Amino acid sequence: MSKNLVIVESPAKAKTIEGYLGKDFKVTSSYGHVRDLPKGNAAIDIKNKFKPTYEVTPDKKEVIKQLKKLVKEAETIYLASDDDREGEAISWHLKEVLNLKDEQTKRIVFREITKKAITKAIENPRTIDIDLVNAQQARRILDRLVGFELSPVLWKKVKAGLSAGRVQSVAVRLTVEREREVEKFKAASSYRITAQFDVDGKVLQAELPKKLDTQEEAEAFLKACIGANFSIDNLEKKPGKKTPAAPFTTSTLQQEASRKLSFSVAQTMSVAQRLYEAGHITYMRTDSVNLSDDARAAAKQEITRAYGAEFHKERKYATKSEGAQEAHEAIRPTDFNRHQISGERNEMRLYELIWKRAIASQMADAILEKTQVTIGISTLDQKLQANGEVITFEGFLKVYLESTDEEPEEEEQEQKGLLPPLTIGQALQPIQLKGRQTFSRPPARYTEASLVKKLEEMGIGRPSTYAPTISTIQKRNYVVKESREGTVREYVEMLVEDNTFKEQKKTEITGADKNKLFPTNIAMVVNDFLVEHFPTVIDYSFTAKVEKEFDDIAHGGQQWEDMLEKFYGAFHSKVEDAAHVERADVNSARELGVDPKTGKVVIVRLGKFGPLAQIGDQEDENKQFASLQKGQFIESITLEEALELFKLPRDVGMFEDKKIVAAIGRFGPYVRHDGKFVSLGREYDPLSITEDEAIALIQAKREADAKKHIKTFEENPEIQLLNGRWGPYIKFGKNNFKIPKDVEAENLTYPEVIEIIENQPEKKGGRRAPAAKKAAESEAPAAAKKAPAKKRAAPRKKK
Repeated sequence: MSKNLVIVESPAKAKTIEGYLGKDFKVTSSYGHVRDLPKGNAAIDIKNKFKPTYEVTPDKKEVIKQLKKLVKEAETIYLASDDDREGEAISWHLKEVLNLKDEQTKRIVFREITKKAITKAIENPRTIDIDLVNAQQARRILDRLVGFELSPVLWKKVKAGLSAGRVQSVAVRLTVEREREVEKFKAASSYRITAQFDVDGKVLQAELPKKLDTQEEAEAFLKACIGANFSIDNLEKKPGKKTPAAPFTTSTLQQEASRKLSFSVAQTMSVAQRLYEAGHITYMRTDSVNLSDDARAAAKQEITRAYGAEFHKERKYATKSEGAQEAHEAIRPTDFNRHQISGERNEMRLYELIWKRAIASQMADAILEKTQVTIGISTLDQKLQANGEVITFEGFLKVYLESTDEEPEEEEQEQKGLLPPLTIGQALQPIQLKGRQTFSRPPARYTEASLVKKLEEMGIGRPSTYAPTISTIQKRNYVVKESREGTVREYVEMLVEDNTFKEQKKTEITGADKNKLFPTNIAMVVNDFLVEHFPTVIDYSFTAKVEKEFDDIAHGGQQWEDMLEKFYGAFHSKVEDAAHVERADVNSARELGVDPKTGKVVIVRLGKFGPLAQIGDQEDENKQFASLQKGQFIESITLEEALELFKLPRDVGMFEDKKIVAAIGRFGPYVRHDGKFVSLGREYDPLSITEDEAIALIQAKREADAKKHIKTFEENPEIQLLNGRWGPYIKFGKNNFKIPKDVEAENLTYPEVIEIIENQPEKKGGRRAPAAKKAAESEAPAAAKKAPAKKRAAPRKKK
């Protein structure tokens, strides 16, 4: 029996910490939150100062039972949940549920899992900070009230099954407004003049500093350069420097991992959580850029050892974020001497990024020499410019350079680098002058990380809320993350080479987007409804103000019940007002005009499975329907575009005496042949795909399916052996089962397959998968009767 019981949030953390504390300590886990508000309207007593009723969540009943046993055997209980509001609330809930007495309970906090940090925490316990708990309670209760009262309004007025949330609805609003900015944007064209000169066999790149507005101006400029003399009018050298970025906060880590590693926001947090629990990094939910004195001293020691004393420069960063929660540290490695870790690839990559960013923040500036070259043209007053940049001392650039969200413009000048030797008055030999038509760009659609950045800038949400918010709006189909192909655009290019002018028209792809967030039609309808009827709930400044009020509660500045009272009165009256809104007044349908063939009205609206076009009004018994394609919006689709959709399903041709039909379904465009479906993906349009292209796709799908299929069994055709992305597996109904690595799938007999299904490791929660149970109950006895006893195909895995 251990005298001391330490309760942490995760089992991975428990294992690491127990190794540091010795035999007098037992470390166990609560597996996160143990209590929550129950579903239904009995969770919050609004009339009794918003008193919440909590209940132990069903999946935690066994956990609590085990914890109660351990508490009985211990003298002192240390509550060691995470050092933030959520963690404080978890400790408070544990104290309440386990009926812990004040004298036996100690709250400890640490922001890294190292022996030094854990020992220090044990030596400096405190009591539960009820102000932090109340700030978390206020957020949870307010968000429940908003969701609980607003969602049913959306079900009645827009579409069943919808949900609304205080922060998620604001995030959706941002993506909707950005999409509308992109839709309305009209590209303006201008002309960029660039030049290449030969300097002793090296190429000098230059350009006209200001773009020209019209093709006529660009043409006149280039023609005036024919036969002109070019020379260096001026050389100006200036010292410059680059300064490192601050160490990571939650938000900046999510942004940089997105840019450099292509991680989603949720993936970044999942990998960072594992690094934290293994003791490699400090706590990953923080809005502080501060490094402790010990961390700065350790960084100095490692920089001096690895790179030399001249590469070190101590820096103290101040947190700009107005609502920064507590005096926490930035995300950093727990041991600066460890440049890399071993283990899972993504953990190694994220650790390296965190290490580089933190170490670079304590390194010297990079010293540059910037050169600006002014080039005169004998026939014109305008001057060309060339720029060079030489790094004279690497400083922090030896380790790390922050990426940006800016995308390089077409034909962007090559990265500034070393210029050839030049002198004032030197004559230059032109190789080529070019005038290229360029176009202004629409605002960029959000990526997951840039949306987090925007929310943070606006003071909306906190480090613990970014990832769940981004995940929720995608899960609820308000926003989709995808890549979309651009469209072909023509541009003009004019060249002067060998004193000859020529002009040509070229094409480029514009508007292509990779892994960007696009709002769905339902997002636009819901957003407009909320903006009109609940402007406060999704007002940016109001949402930020609510966050500040939570901060105020956390610092003991106001009572949480008073804050909720102020919010709820105005909000509830809006809910009551919205009950009188006619469903027909909600902007979820639009009349486009009349179908010239039938003379019937054409409408676009939200249907059960998404946005659709409809020929004929609601009373028409013979109305026709067609799904809108990806990227088409109810609010902007034209009559012509809608009528095109009714050309589907379309007969494409014949193959093997059976018809090929192209159409669009719930999951996108496809061709159907002989009862089988082949997805068209992005490559083909169902309105224009040819018979030959469709046949090729059908044959390719057959080949892929043949390679995928290993074998089936007469005893039960529902059980198949298939090749998958991760190797062979068993498919039984809707369930898949792993085949042990040392087993040849092709040689498996039916009884051996049944045995593998029966002996699959139990899922979390200790319940066998339904299909395994079904197979074991219905098929195994029959198989056992038919087959002689054999050596087991796969031993039961140890748990």
